[in-house]
Amino acid sequence: MLHDPNRVYVFDTTLRDGEQVPGCQLTTPEKVEIARELEALGVDIIEAGFPISSPGDFQSVVEISKAVKHPTICALTRANKGDIDAAAESLKHAKHPRIHTGIGSSDMHIKHKFNSTREEILERAVDAVKYAKKYVEDIEFYAEDAGRADVVYLAQMVEAVIAAGATVVNIPDTNGYCLPEQYGSKIRFLKENVKNIDKAIISVHCHNDLGLATANSIAGLQNGARQVEATINGIGERAGNTSLEEVVMILKTHDIGLYTNINPKNFYELSHMVSTQMRMIVQPNKAIVGANAFAHSSGIHQDGFLKNRENYEIIRPEDVGFPSASIVLTARSGRHALKYHLERLGIHLDKNELNTAYHNFLILADSKLDINDDDLHSLVSFKLEQN
Repeated sequence: MLHDPNRVYVFDTTLRDGEQVPGCQLTTPEKVEIARELEALGVDIIEAGFPISSPGDFQSVVEISKAVKHPTICALTRANKGDIDAAAESLKHAKHPRIHTGIGSSDMHIKHKFNSTREEILERAVDAVKYAKKYVEDIEFYAEDAGRADVVYLAQMVEAVIAAGATVVNIPDTNGYCLPEQYGSKIRFLKENVKNIDKAIISVHCHNDLGLATANSIAGLQNGARQVEATINGIGERAGNTSLEEVVMILKTHDIGLYTNINPKNFYELSHMVSTQMRMIVQPNKAIVGANAFAHSSGIHQDGFLKNRENYEIIRPEDVGFPSASIVLTARSGRHALKYHLERLGIHLDKNELNTAYHNFLILADSKLDINDDDLHSLVSFKLEQN
């Protein structure tokens, strides 16, 4: 397979793994609308659903396949013929179809989920890939719970499914268990020990149960993975998935020799759309797209920001489509921030006047959470009356 060795393919699973959040189910028209925006964002693969799971999911994959031209459309299955048949049927209209099939790889799953043996699971994995390959050329295999799997057995499984026709091998940290060093070394072991690994792309799919999904995904990419599976706003089951916007902006901010084809200026708008349609609020301190991501309220930070924004901003808000950075006036704001806001309103004060205004501002700010422009005008008129 010929691929740019420095390019990271972005696999968005907002509409599949992200939509599994209780109470966040989307209608087919809503899914199609988000899929079109994901295409505009520049994602390479859209996981459109799990077709066998419900008629609605099946129909969503059909309609997204019709609506989207450039990205690969992917449908999830378990390692059985019925699932794979349904996925293939749902992908008939896709310009670039992919079937995503797989099975558990950890001893925990093999024993306690499948009540099976390593040998039997390996056989089922290979059979599923071969069966899916009859329908489409592009087959992704997921080794569920790879984060807790024995690495030698995992390598054996990966080698076998690539030999059976898998073009992408997904190494999920399904339970968000791994530390970045553990996960990165697992990816590196596969790169170094699976003899046919150059015939497939390694994909990372990390969950956020310990808050490490993004860190683990980056560790995987640094160790040879070239596809990242993620969701807008990091939504997903339990504590969520890797946040797509975080991974993309890490790769843009740090020169580690990797890039994506994502247009980050679409992030803010798409984040808002997903949040609204799924009725799932983005926490204000969420990296990249949270309401406070570019808000500065500490006096020390405000002063440094106003002198040079790079003192306290490593990403420009406009780079991710954010309206603008904001200097928020609170009781912890300094004179520099107050002066900035007064001058924004066309009010210029000398040093003594600013000192008086700042003294009155602190008294007000201690009793009022949000200081608005009307408050600033009243502060200045109060000061002028004193003079």
